[in-house]
Amino acid sequence: MRNLLLHIAYNGSRYHGYQVQQNAVSVAGTFQPVLEKILAEKVQLKGCSRTDTGVHANDFAMSFKTNCRIPCAGLVKALNNDLPPDMAALHCEEVDEEFHARYSCTGKRYVYKIRNSEIRSPFEQDQVWVYYKYPIDAEALHAAAQGFIGTYDYQAFCSPGGSVEDTVRTIYDFSVRREGEMVEFSVTGSGFLYNMVRIMVGTLLAAGMGKIPCTPEAIRAIVLSKNRARAGGRVPPCGLYLDKVYYEPIEGQQS
Repeated sequence: MRNLLLHIAYNGSRYHGYQVQQNAVSVAGTFQPVLEKILAEKVQLKGCSRTDTGVHANDFAMSFKTNCRIPCAGLVKALNNDLPPDMAALHCEEVDEEFHARYSCTGKRYVYKIRNSEIRSPFEQDQVWVYYKYPIDAEALHAAAQGFIGTYDYQAFCSPGGSVEDTVRTIYDFSVRREGEMVEFSVTGSGFLYNMVRIMVGTLLAAGMGKIPCTPEAIRAIVLSKNRARAGGRVPPCGLYLDKVYYEPIEGQQS
């Protein structure tokens, strides 16, 4: 039996998260029947993460075991013939029998995109936060975001409803950059709590508006407080992308 690692991308606008749901369209609920039809067998998909409703993925990884002998390149081609237009297979490879898309993961990178403009873009609806009219000083937010870097308990950046007991995570990198009207927040970490990235971005935006000091020390103080009430609001899901899933050591990660 082969163990395969498959990377896909999807526009999350019409999906109610990754996991199969009885009364809603989900990523796994859409992808798995297509895969099983090609393989001519049932499989157990192991997803790398749980993305929320409306969140996108440039790189989502899943693993599964199969008796099918279709070559990896042929499987990718077959999937792209049958998947809906808002989903695509990117790459497939054989991995060790013990490999698991979630538990073998060493880290993830998320990107959040904001169109910083007083005029809403009708062409990017549900792809970015299309209408954020308040000024964003990307350089100042980038500097403040360095307060997130390190290994800490991130309770202050977790929405109620998460299922994990251990809220300690490591953030390796956090950047904020502007290209024209587009502002992009990019954060790489060992893992992320429920709504963590969206709350981080909301906190930086609150700092940019002067609601909290826009300094790395102020951000670090919120992290150390472990108090959700001290952090900012949660930005909409439409601007969030799972951008990369790591299965090798990340720069800054202890070996």
